[in-house]
Amino acid sequence: MPTSFKELAELCEKLEATNKRLLMISLVADFLRSLEAQEVEPAVSMILGRPFPKWSQQTLEVSWATLSEIIKRITKADWKVFMEAFGKTGDVGSATKILFESSKVGKQSTLFERKLTILEVRRSLEAIVETVGYGSREKKERVIEALLSLASPLEAKYLVKIFIGEMRTGFYEGLTEQAVSKAFQIPLEIVQKTCMTIGDVGEVAAIVKTQGKEELLKIGFRVFRPVKLMLAQMANDVGEALEEHGGETAFEYKLDGARVQIHKRGDDVRIFSRRLTDVTKSLPEIVEKVQENVKAEEVILEGEVIAVDGSGHPIPFQHLMRRFKRIHAIEDIIEKIPVKLYLFDILYLNGESLISVPYVQRRQILAENIGETLLTKQLVTDKVEEAEQFLKEAMEAGHEGLVAKKLDSEYTPGIRGKRWLKIKPVLEPLDLVIVAAEYGYGRRHGWLSDYYLATRDAETGEFLMVGKTFKGLTDAEIIEMTRRLKELAIREEHRRVVVIPKIVVEVLYNEIQKSPKYKCGMALRFARINRIREDKTPEEADTIQMVREIYEKQFLKKGRYKAS
Repeated sequence: MPTSFKELAELCEKLEATNKRLLMISLVADFLRSLEAQEVEPAVSMILGRPFPKWSQQTLEVSWATLSEIIKRITKADWKVFMEAFGKTGDVGSATKILFESSKVGKQSTLFERKLTILEVRRSLEAIVETVGYGSREKKERVIEALLSLASPLEAKYLVKIFIGEMRTGFYEGLTEQAVSKAFQIPLEIVQKTCMTIGDVGEVAAIVKTQGKEELLKIGFRVFRPVKLMLAQMANDVGEALEEHGGETAFEYKLDGARVQIHKRGDDVRIFSRRLTDVTKSLPEIVEKVQENVKAEEVILEGEVIAVDGSGHPIPFQHLMRRFKRIHAIEDIIEKIPVKLYLFDILYLNGESLISVPYVQRRQILAENIGETLLTKQLVTDKVEEAEQFLKEAMEAGHEGLVAKKLDSEYTPGIRGKRWLKIKPVLEPLDLVIVAAEYGYGRRHGWLSDYYLATRDAETGEFLMVGKTFKGLTDAEIIEMTRRLKELAIREEHRRVVVIPKIVVEVLYNEIQKSPKYKCGMALRFARINRIREDKTPEEADTIQMVREIYEKQFLKKGRYKAS
């Protein structure tokens, strides 16, 4: 019997109401066991706040401005109810539920027995994506309106959360892997390894449900199916990196560019960003470079694309992001913003996964298959002086610093650990999310130019403010930012606009200090925006746990104030 979407919404409500991880895992495990096979992947994706699997290139492209207008039409309720509810809850989904309850829609939901199923919701989401061409906006709105009109207040709450991609139940992918393991009695390490390989826990759950553990053990990488990238932690200097890696490590230039994952089968090449978005059309010269230099028939590579000037020297990151956005009239921008590819890892080669192969061997296999010209510059050493000289060379060449890679390290997709360490000679910038903005004064009076910056709590998914800044963006960037923020606006209060947390920015600062002004108890001193991180999602923003770690590290070299 088809599972109702209401049951999924009720599950999410229970998850939101508890912070007990074992209870969360048990609730989701029980729910997964109860589902029909074809419901498993859609259900897991929705529980995590995604309309589609993580690897999918499908996007809804529905703004909050559009969604809020549809909600107003359906409920015919006083929008003040929504604004007051949002002021109390700080959650768009919860405010929508309260609005539905106050309207005729909410009252009718108790009178009629309806069955909006998980698969019906997925089909509606697919219909929204597939609606293109003339009149597509109106058609999309009709699909959304039909879906929300069938929803009870509780269902509306979670439909809206799926639309905006902000679930906030505290149930994240790591717990989902544990729930899948518990539900189907599969060792957690097998679930985790398969998730790394195919890039989506929902699909792993669906495979287990239909084909069992044996099928998981057979699964390998799939060319043209992107997987999450391995991430690095910070190190203060090269000495710390050497010590952490047992006295010897491989140093590579840390480039000021965009991470890419390149998939090749024959002459067919596709390039994916760190957000797993297909950016192949934006980088035709990179496609040609791979076709010319990569010998392997079937391969998955990882590297960095940087923007360069006429002499081949690196130019700032924001220019590169213009390339990633452009898919039409690409010939013109190729001349204006040329790009260069550097490769540093190989994950898969001619049917064989290499992620369990030690890094030093992966590097050798990479060199054998691409030649030296595309390789990132590398130094393997056990000497601090050599590493410091290498760092100096990297900085003089216009790069950000170094990455140290443990010689025997495996490649762990989506995992941030000490096997890879970043070394930068300046204070590590933070990737933060804009949660509100204020109109400026004087020349900037019509622009949203003063930004409230938040970091993500890895435990709850909540965004916590750590600072505010009006510095860093150009006038052109401020004008474009104003347009984008207005589309994400939830409410306006005097000169301030509260927005859905979607836009990630890289923020520089002088130090982190204690502050009673913010809920998290910390604030950035002299914050300024360095660049807009179009390549990062809010889920990839830096966490409050990391901010606390940086705060504590400040006292390794200076004293800590103690109140008398």
